[in-house]
Order: sequence, then structure tokens, then C-alpha cells
Amino acid sequence: MHQGNHRDHEGAKKLFALIKDIKVAMMTTADPDGKLYSRPMWCQEADENGDLWFFTKLHSPKTAEISKDNQVNLAYSDPSSQTYVSVAGKAEIVTDQSAIDDKWSESMKTWFPNGKDDPEVALIRIHPEKGEYWDSPNATALHIYGYVKAALTGESPKTETKKVDLA
Repeated sequence: MHQGNHRDHEGAKKLFALIKDIKVAMMTTADPDGKLYSRPMWCQEADENGDLWFFTKLHSPKTAEISKDNQVNLAYSDPSSQTYVSVAGKAEIVTDQSAIDDKWSESMKTWFPNGKDDPEVALIRIHPEKGEYWDSPNATALHIYGYVKAALTGESPKTETKKVDLA
């Protein structure tokens, strides 16, 4: 897996800033038959290279799916700020205890009551390749402005949309 820093590409800084405070992402994987499954995952902060990390149970459907097809998608949403981000990348299962220790917080006991030394505790590292964000600053004012503009001119307001190469 490529280990370069993919946080400094054009648009990447804004994309990572937009997801920094979003605590839950929907992770989509494909089962062996190609059916897509999404589930909410508690976000860890992106590392210095821009890899995204999530705790998981080592033996779970998502880890089996990642073992067969490591292409995943993450969807982040913050409707209160009208921020939406999609990140596609390659996933790997990490069982290294030092990585688990480094990422662990006491709040993870909610899902792993036996603590970080439980052999079922693992991490999923996502190496982002592509991203896209939709950002509407000052959503309430934009909504009011958009309604008035649409009523008067028939045109909708513009939302900033950007596709970002993260590989």
C-alpha cells in the first residue's frame, strides 16, 4: 500500500478540514456477491499521511468483505452545516497492538468492553484515493437566499463542489 502524504494535494486540505469534526461516517463495502453494504463507523482522527482509521471487531462481516475486496467508500454528513464528503480508497485490517494502543480511547469501551487488549479488537486503515465534497457555507442564510433567488429568477444558489485526487 502506498504510504505517501495525500493531505496536501489540491483541495485535500479543505476535504480533511470538513471531515475533522464529523464523528460518524458510513462505510460501504462489497460482499463476495458484489452487493454493497453500509454501516455507521466511529471516526478516529486522520493520521499525518491522511489515512483514515476505524476500530472494528476482527471477525466481522466487514473485515471478511475487506479481505475479499478492499475498495471501500466513506460518506460523511453534517446537515447542520450543509457539509457532505465522500471518500473512496483501499482498506486494510491492522492488528498491530502498538497501533491499537495509539488510537485507543476509553470511549471505545462502549463497543469493546474487554478493553484494547481483547484479541477481537482490530483497526481498519483506509488509504484515500479519491474524494468529493459539497460545502454550503452559512447554510441557513444560503437557504433563505436560495429560496428568494429561485422565486425571483428561477435559478438555484451555488454549492461548492470539488472532486479531489487523494492518491
